[in-house]
Amino acid sequence: MIKHITMTPTQALEKLKAGNAKYIEAKFNTEDISQARRTATIVNGQKPYAIIITCSDSRVIPENIFMTGIGELFVIRIAGNVIDEHQLGSIEYAASHLGAPLIVVMGHTHCGAVHAAINHDPEGYIKFITDKIKAAIGDEQDPYKAACMNVKSCEAEIEASLEIQEVEHQEGLRVIGAMYHLENGIVDFLL
Repeated sequence: MIKHITMTPTQALEKLKAGNAKYIEAKFNTEDISQARRTATIVNGQKPYAIIITCSDSRVIPENIFMTGIGELFVIRIAGNVIDEHQLGSIEYAASHLGAPLIVVMGHTHCGAVHAAINHDPEGYIKFITDKIKAAIGDEQDPYKAACMNVKSCEAEIEASLEIQEVEHQEGLRVIGAMYHLENGIVDFLL
């Protein structure tokens, strides 16, 4: 494994919190998305300080929510922010090869996938997502509580991964849950 960590999980979390506070008041993301920054990440590689696993919802944009530029976050998006082997492989890559010290599983309010898991029994491929969420939330009917339970379930699944455990042990990786509130832009970290 390559060790690239340049900040601790606590420092990475504080950076996310500061970015979210800036986002609450912002009208535009003014972080570095320049050609120079793109070139620098090609020449020097990417060094994200956090891995964000979140929903594919078009209103949930981690780079804006945390006011970041190119190369700062490694973002994995899937409806309902559910975890399977593909997401675990992406997390393992970002943690062990890119050196990101913090993993954040971020659910959000008004999540369509959670709503579907609570209120419907969809068919097709969507059923793979809703069945996973149903397993995480059981009989919970409150959408916010269900979304939090889903985040905690995903967090536990990441923690249970032997590969992720190895990176945690060797490099001090931290896994936490979070909830993004569409109503006001605030991210609550579920510590």
